[in-house]
Amino acid sequence: MINLETLTIQEARRMLDTKEVSVQDLLGAYVAKIEERNAEVFAFLEVFTRPKDVARAQKMIDEGKSQPLTGIPIAIKDNIVIEGEKASASSKILEDYVAPYDATVITRLKAQGAIFIGRVNMDEFAQGGSTENSAFGVTKNPCDTMRVSGGSSGGSAAAVAMHGALVALGSDTGGSIRQPASFCGVVGLKPTYGSVSRHGLMAMASSLDVIGPIAKNVADTKIVFDVIKGVDPLDSTTSASQAVAGSDASIVVTTKETYTIGVPRAFVEKGMDPEVKEIFESSLAKLAAAGHMIVDIEIPLFEYTLPVYYILMPAEVSSNMSRYDGVRYGGLIEGEDLQEDYMKTRGGLLGAEVKRRILLGTYVLSSGYYDAYYNKAWQVRKKITENMSKVFEEVDLIAMPTTPSPAFLIGEKTNDPLAMYLEDIFTVGANITGVPAISIPAGNVENSGKPLSVGLQLIAPHHKEDWLFDCGQKFEIL
Repeated sequence: MINLETLTIQEARRMLDTKEVSVQDLLGAYVAKIEERNAEVFAFLEVFTRPKDVARAQKMIDEGKSQPLTGIPIAIKDNIVIEGEKASASSKILEDYVAPYDATVITRLKAQGAIFIGRVNMDEFAQGGSTENSAFGVTKNPCDTMRVSGGSSGGSAAAVAMHGALVALGSDTGGSIRQPASFCGVVGLKPTYGSVSRHGLMAMASSLDVIGPIAKNVADTKIVFDVIKGVDPLDSTTSASQAVAGSDASIVVTTKETYTIGVPRAFVEKGMDPEVKEIFESSLAKLAAAGHMIVDIEIPLFEYTLPVYYILMPAEVSSNMSRYDGVRYGGLIEGEDLQEDYMKTRGGLLGAEVKRRILLGTYVLSSGYYDAYYNKAWQVRKKITENMSKVFEEVDLIAMPTTPSPAFLIGEKTNDPLAMYLEDIFTVGANITGVPAISIPAGNVENSGKPLSVGLQLIAPHHKEDWLFDCGQKFEIL
């Protein structure tokens, strides 16, 4: 009997390698769970049938050539392409798109013999924070199906939380891995920008996007990250100078017995719900009792990360979305002439949130406002990054809540975009500065008899993911 609720990658590896279960047995258990819960949660858009992958993984095991992820079922966010499979970014405009190539992360997982169990729901083109913006329906929180799963990687987090996959891949532009991980009670890693190739990831905001894993515990997150990280000649934002530990001999990361953890109290205390604050303070107390040093810090200009993000991100969205016009990419609604083709296609096949961000981005990039908004935001971004580097000269890690509140009700914030955008207040800083961050379950808030998860976010200097994994695993056992 396979207990999916407690199963980890390491335990699954043992069971597969000792022939206690077969690859097909393990996959079948997860498919059964999807059939049981997906109609209610709607994490999966499609469950894949890839018997050749199963046979190849089983052969690797039988020949004693298994790797850490051989035979492990992994859910893939719908904006990461797999050759021969649909990848729609949860948008009507790409509803019938079939990928002609593999993303680099998929190539690396295939080399391990991993099993792609299916593609999971997301906010359309990763634009949203609740997975309510999917063209195909809302992904609900497995902990309380009246509430959102978070976004834009809500399908990825929900798939793991409902035990429909052992791990999942998501993408994080402003918190889109960490926020749904927090809401769904799982672990989510946003790696250092440039540490994981974006080749084969449908771009939202190219200077902010990064692919990362979602799993049930920190150890599993590390296993997946160690496989997908590394330099890629197909992505110019990965390079030797940006390599992570293990992929470049000049970079050495050593873990510590205890860590000095900075808390930007003046920043975080303004936006937290009382229940979140209580869990956050309790988490800090546990870390302090375990010997870690907790110190109050200030990060100059950090309060501007959210406005900087919501200038730069829409600008890059406006540029990246221009290709979806019915001529170069995507579906087509024909009009009387080319201009009407564009207007009908983009007007009819793109969702409201995508249109909102395109309009906002086009505005800040227009000739009359480029210097006042876009240029100024880049200058502030550079200054915030410099300030963050100085703070990391004094502390090893930074601790913040992942989100200001637990998962909110479906529909609660759909008519208030500003309230929705404020959900990113604690997460966008890591994307603006490019540093790695992880969300780890820290406790639950009881609401109507249901436990709503709250996450602790740890942020590290560039390429210090090993510190996040080490401190995160120590926190898990407190």
